[in-house]
Amino acid sequence: MTVPSSQFSPLWQALKKISSLICLLCLFLAVFGPSLAPYNVGEVVSKNIFAPVSEQFLLGTDYLGRDNLSRILNAIRYTVGLSLTASVLASCTGTLIALTAVMSPKWLEEIIIRLVDALISIPSKMLALVIVAGFGSSIHLLIITAVIGYAPGAFRIAYSLALSQHELEYVQAAKIRGESPVYIAVREILPNILNPVLADFGLRFVFIVLLLSGLSFLGLGIQPPNADLGSLVRENIGGLSQGAVALIAPAITIGMMTVAVNLVIDRIAEQRNQH
Repeated sequence: MTVPSSQFSPLWQALKKISSLICLLCLFLAVFGPSLAPYNVGEVVSKNIFAPVSEQFLLGTDYLGRDNLSRILNAIRYTVGLSLTASVLASCTGTLIALTAVMSPKWLEEIIIRLVDALISIPSKMLALVIVAGFGSSIHLLIITAVIGYAPGAFRIAYSLALSQHELEYVQAAKIRGESPVYIAVREILPNILNPVLADFGLRFVFIVLLLSGLSFLGLGIQPPNADLGSLVRENIGGLSQGAVALIAPAITIGMMTVAVNLVIDRIAEQRNQH
């Protein structure tokens, strides 16, 4: 992601710094947000549905008259928590399988690659819809679904990086010294591919946020009484014609979160290239 004109460079760098603050804020709210909520998440606090922003309700009320700020503070925990957990598992699983494939005999490496290619050929959203529709939408299943859908992509990135490192002299020297495959993978190859793997982890997070939000919007994600940001958009779709804050606020939160993570990834990549 680059800006063509240098005159916008200071603004671009400022946006990247702001994006880091947004990411930290999202993590903070994921941990402490529910404690900061002014009202109970399920409490009906107003007779007016889709009430506008006011001193009493900073983000208005939703389709049942519940405080929208309280709903969003609770929803961020589910969106960030589930997406972060699934992203970590997907990246770790993909990287582990990639290192295993690189250090395995050729026949086993080919089997692993073919199995992963078969999974990659299935669109992740279609796979998620089939799994969730068939087995339900518990929190654990949503995480497993996201991992199955996005671990193959993490494998592809990590495998290509690990394979290029595997052919270098320092790895061959470790083999000559008699080091074990596990030692070579963990102590020699992994440290040299870690930065791009971490950048890809950020992309996995964005993809999974959008996947889980999409499932929730379709009614296949987090189920009541719990709600993530996608659920809030679905619940308040009736306020679309009124431009209800209850609909707009969670949608903007999803957008800001995904854009901020992308900008942070871009900033990390720039800093890595400078070194």
